[in-house]
Amino acid sequence: MTLGPVVLATGGTGGHVFPAEALAGELEARGVPFALVTDQRGKQWQGALARRPIHYIHSASPSGSLPRRLLAMLSLGLGLFDAWRVLGRIAPSAVVGFGGYASVPTLIAARLRRLPAMLHEQNAVLGKANRMALAGASRIATSFERTRHVEPGDSRAHLVGNPVREQVRALRSLAYRPPGPGRVIDLVVFGGSQGAASFGQVVPEAVLSLPKELRTRLRIVQQCRPEDFDQVRQRYARGGIVVELAPFFADLPQRLAAAHLVVGRAGASTVAELATIGRPSILVPYPYAADDHQTANARAFEAQGGCIVIPHAEFTAAALARQFERLFAQPEILAGMAGAAHAAGRPDAAARLADLVGELTGDAA
Repeated sequence: MTLGPVVLATGGTGGHVFPAEALAGELEARGVPFALVTDQRGKQWQGALARRPIHYIHSASPSGSLPRRLLAMLSLGLGLFDAWRVLGRIAPSAVVGFGGYASVPTLIAARLRRLPAMLHEQNAVLGKANRMALAGASRIATSFERTRHVEPGDSRAHLVGNPVREQVRALRSLAYRPPGPGRVIDLVVFGGSQGAASFGQVVPEAVLSLPKELRTRLRIVQQCRPEDFDQVRQRYARGGIVVELAPFFADLPQRLAAAHLVVGRAGASTVAELATIGRPSILVPYPYAADDHQTANARAFEAQGGCIVIPHAEFTAAALARQFERLFAQPEILAGMAGAAHAAGRPDAAARLADLVGELTGDAA
């Protein structure tokens, strides 16, 4: 019997799109047909996802004021009608949801049509959208050993990891070399659009407070908002620090691989990439992330030995400088963190996810 395509249902933000793209590439390599169901933001995608049929449905996030929430619920209701029609037309063998509210109508429609469905959660906290669709999932693919809102011992849960881009996986074999005495120290700082502002203030102040013999060894690559360039550059110039500033680094994986230490936020993709490459980090979770999932991600990674967590409320120049002095004075600590991070990496996450899809479609056969 010929099985229908696997439907990938996902929201439009990068944290949901990356694992969907990774699974799409793995399915394509295995000759498994698939289709994408998303909202209008899906028009921007490329790669394997863009080479197969894309079906657009209504979607919205039920947050904000009461009128906005009511409109969002109406949009999600229309999305359920859209998704019901799409699934009826293409007769999929299974549905895989990656979170984001655009995935919810499709997963609910799959449950109504009695189709096998699976969720993938990128964070250490099951997101609100995935929680809405949890009851209809026969498998839950997780990225961390423990995921809040997934009951311990739930037979549906399978630890697969969070898939990362191929250019990240290609760097896994590059060994970490801690900075030698008197040698250059490469520091990479990136905080995303929601972290660059505070990082642009705290990191330069911390660096300038370091002893001169340590400060002058630093070579810094830092993500910075364009409107902050001049101010941040002037701060570093006062200490004669070599720094490269940019709003975005297209070659960020290579920059991470070259780093002796990384300072960043704790989004799911960031943690997965640091673990895959195996680099030590100081993570400052974004405090306004939904369900405070960045703190959960960072603490889980810290428990594995791969990072040091500084809560946003405690992220001061003095606190950061203390960590810099301790770590750079004891490079063996950095090497240990790098090894622990590397051990936590799951470069085969996409393959594991595709294996679960194979189980799902086997259920449907």
